[in-house]
Amino acid sequence: MNEAELRRRLPPGLAHNRLSLAENRAAAVLVPLEPGRGVWLTRRSGAMLNHAGQVSFAGGKVDPGDATVEDAALREAREEIGLDPAGVEILGRLDDHITGTGFHITPVVALVPRDVVLHVASDEVVEVFCLPFAMLLDPALPRERRAVLDGAVRVFHAWPHERHVIWGATGEILRKLAMQLRVRP
Repeated sequence: MNEAELRRRLPPGLAHNRLSLAENRAAAVLVPLEPGRGVWLTRRSGAMLNHAGQVSFAGGKVDPGDATVEDAALREAREEIGLDPAGVEILGRLDDHITGTGFHITPVVALVPRDVVLHVASDEVVEVFCLPFAMLLDPALPRERRAVLDGAVRVFHAWPHERHVIWGATGEILRKLAMQLRVRP
């Protein structure tokens, strides 16, 4: 998808549904879209306290010094993958996502420059990779999976990848992004 297609399919402000923050820790993730390529993801370090080794977006807790969730997402992306916020254009937010682990995540969608150069902070991230738009636009994806967790059957979405399992909050945020991108303007 080129930049013009991304702008048409992701209208200004996107969808936005604010959920209660009362019982959950506020977090923000950056959903960086590179025109002509795809969406950038990370694989977290195995040494991380939360979600060690999992595929995720750059992001984390909203700090008291962050004026907005967009500021938090950009700060975290700079810290984790060396993304220069000066070259980022915020497009809007996807619907918030509350995790079973107590995080209230606001996904911030942004355009990044073509051939963006990223540098991982090895204490937090072991790899950064791009999931192609072709996968997000494929109507057969994501695949629905079931697992028993805490004695209950849980249904979740998983995105195939040759080296990673993409599921959980990241899989769901990707599903919401894909649904938005598949809408023809």
